Amino acid sequence: MIKIINIGMNHETAPVELRECLAAEAEGVAVALDAIRHIDCIREGLFISTCNRVEALVTAEDASEARKSIISLMSRMGNIPESEFSPNLYTHEDMDAVLHVFRVASSLDSLVTGEPQILGQIKEAYSQATKEKTAGVILNRLMHRAFHVAKRVRTETLICESAVSISYAAVELAKKIFHEIKGKKVLLIGAGEMAELAAKNLRAQGAGSISVANRTFDRAVRVAEIIDARPVSFEEIDLQLQEVDIVIASTASKEYIITCDQAKKSIRKRRNRPLFFIDIAVPRNIEPQINSLSNVYVYDIDDLKGVIKMNMAHRQQEAVKAERIVMEECIKFEKWIKTLAAVPTIISLKKKSESIIRAELKKSDGVLLKMTPEQKEAVQTLTKSVAEKILNDPILFLKGRSDRPSLDMYIDVTRRLFNLDREN
Repeated sequence: MIKIINIGMNHETAPVELRECLAAEAEGVAVALDAIRHIDCIREGLFISTCNRVEALVTAEDASEARKSIISLMSRMGNIPESEFSPNLYTHEDMDAVLHVFRVASSLDSLVTGEPQILGQIKEAYSQATKEKTAGVILNRLMHRAFHVAKRVRTETLICESAVSISYAAVELAKKIFHEIKGKKVLLIGAGEMAELAAKNLRAQGAGSISVANRTFDRAVRVAEIIDARPVSFEEIDLQLQEVDIVIASTASKEYIITCDQAKKSIRKRRNRPLFFIDIAVPRNIEPQINSLSNVYVYDIDDLKGVIKMNMAHRQQEAVKAERIVMEECIKFEKWIKTLAAVPTIISLKKKSESIIRAELKKSDGVLLKMTPEQKEAVQTLTKSVAEKILNDPILFLKGRSDRPSLDMYIDVTRRLFNLDREN
């Protein structure tokens, strides 16, 4: 019996220091999928890697063997011993795994409940799995149902109202630090979606000048035009550190963008004006030791949890409705999964029917040869239609009993009645 297995870690089970070791870029996800494809015990698989979670979703007959293989893969990807991250992993199987996937897609398992980015990230993970041909019948169905569930949650609840996000939380933290953002100078390092969202929130709070630095300057220029900011090059970051009040970093760099030495040099020229770093990247962009400097404060993505909690009361009320939708869809998916047990028998019934039709038509070759092509086609259509109608009731009966404990008995009786297991 094929099992659905989900293995991973998220913001609740693992600190950012551990998550960033296993976080993978697009190329890394492709490597992970290639490895999954070559693991004998795994039938299908996809790999999700975001700033707040690293997960593998696979199907296999032997769940224990699949789990060992995935943990070993994660160890190789992060170049970290299994013993250092195994305690932080969660494992879900079958309907628990389905429930988890539906909750993740619906943003009920996110650091910020209701944030929209996770659905796009899951769609990208699924797109890569289909591209690498690691998704099959079960994962295809599961992911499309997950997208359907997420859509229902967005349209049938108010969970996404008064939208908050990691970027929003970062701005809220800055407000707590400065009491107000009005007139403050801001440097955004990174020109991705998070940077855009942060900039829009900063503008809404009355921020003064906003500068955008990105390793690809063209991208910095494009984003700066959208958010009415000033593009700066990476080489200008040191000069910017002498002028700005707030730095929000969100790049995909695997190395620190701002080191402790850089921060020390800027502090000397700031005349004791406080400097706040908000690092919403995984892996982190700001060297943590900077926090030890006088009048310099560094907050990473895990520090945002307290800010986010204060904005979630309304969303938690809507989350109750969303959880009901998720459970409803889980029940529907479970019913579909159970029909898979009857599929081999249904296929065998159809194959036997087709075999009988071919054999009987062959016996009548002498008569069929005297017919016109139209008459011959009419006879073939008639025989196929009769066979399908005879099998229709047994097939519907098996599908209708898919959610009953007695399904195995009905399958066995069907195979015996139609002699489906006879050796050739």
